[in-house]
Amino acid sequence: MFENLSDRLEKSFKILKGEGRITEINIAETLKDVRKALLEADVHYKVAKQFTDSVKEKAIGQDVIKSVKPGQLMVKIVHDELALLMGERAVDINLKGNPAVILMSGLQGSGKTTFSGKLAYMLKHKRGKQPLLVACDVYRPAAIEQLRVLGQQIGVPVYDESGNNNPVLIAQNALKEARLKGYDVVIVDTAGRLAVDEQMMREISAVKEAIRPHETLFVVDSMTGQDAVNTSKEFNDRLDFDGVVLTKLDGDTRGGAALSIRTVVNKPIKFVGTGEKMDAIDVFHPDRMADRILGMGDIVSFVEKAQEQFSEEEAIRLQKKIAKNQFDFNDFQKQLRLMKKMGNIKDMASMIPGVGKMMKNMEVDDSNFNRIDAIILSMTPAERSNPALLNTSRRHRIAAGSGTSIKDVNMLMNSFENLRKMMRGLVSGGTPDPRKLANLRRR
Repeated sequence: MFENLSDRLEKSFKILKGEGRITEINIAETLKDVRKALLEADVHYKVAKQFTDSVKEKAIGQDVIKSVKPGQLMVKIVHDELALLMGERAVDINLKGNPAVILMSGLQGSGKTTFSGKLAYMLKHKRGKQPLLVACDVYRPAAIEQLRVLGQQIGVPVYDESGNNNPVLIAQNALKEARLKGYDVVIVDTAGRLAVDEQMMREISAVKEAIRPHETLFVVDSMTGQDAVNTSKEFNDRLDFDGVVLTKLDGDTRGGAALSIRTVVNKPIKFVGTGEKMDAIDVFHPDRMADRILGMGDIVSFVEKAQEQFSEEEAIRLQKKIAKNQFDFNDFQKQLRLMKKMGNIKDMASMIPGVGKMMKNMEVDDSNFNRIDAIILSMTPAERSNPALLNTSRRHRIAAGSGTSIKDVNMLMNSFENLRKMMRGLVSGGTPDPRKLANLRRR
């Protein structure tokens, strides 16, 4: 995500020479390269021009203090403008209704049905809501079945009416069902087409008029670039939606949609889809996205994802074991499984400043987790609790039992011992006060 744009921008800032002040002369080549980088990322040409004009206006005449190079100051200016371009701050979804009604719109293939499931999952498991999914795509039977499967997977009920081809009536009946059974959020998945057409627009407009949603979201495939921006404008002209959802942002996308769409339709990007799993949904933070585009990582999002998997009590328990040199393979396996739940390792690494750049050309195979897991599962309970027992004969038995080689087992043992040494060093000053850990976590 945004890798090509990040590389191009980094090279652009290195062009900027000179000291003391940023002038129209020493900034010209840099801005030319920045605009070219944006256009190559499929950013709308008008947006790219407005962006570079704004950067130029704010940069020219800026004093450069001795400890800061002109290129570093330009990074700061471009960062602030990127965040502003994408909306400046996160905008939450409106859930004030009783029930709150959310209408999903978008073209066929944009990921609308899948995102409806992801949103229901997030609202139920992270915000304590009781959502109801509504299947209003009456033209594509697979869409109804897909929503049913997703609903079963995440434990959220799905309302559908076999034989009823009137999406307006289905949506109205679903609202009655929600009020009757006490669901506090209703998510209505509507039909899409391969392209914008009048029939689809009339139909979804009628659904919106009938159920008067508190939130209308437009779901768009970020990999379609400028087509995503053009489609969003057509939908917004008819629906006046409240926010945009960018799906498939983990794919090979150039980022043009994320950078252009806010300016073109003047509506915030509210969520992004970052993977296939049901928990692969993130609130869109323009400032954090600007950090990632400029190669600064996104440590805040990384910590938030980690906190979803690691409880405070578990962190304190683990820290005490490390301090006493009692960290064993049971702990190691548990932490690996929790890390795997956080998402793709390479994506997680890209959120840590500096690490993403180091791993850019590395192939990170998540299946290595399965190999390590198999090796640990082939150990006896005593061996997992006491790694010192693992002599040569035991290691050969474990390799045979796990379907791996003795080399794999030895590599794991070496990595495990190095990890234990490193972790002991981190807590060698003594176990921190748990109350301080709690306060740090809340910050």
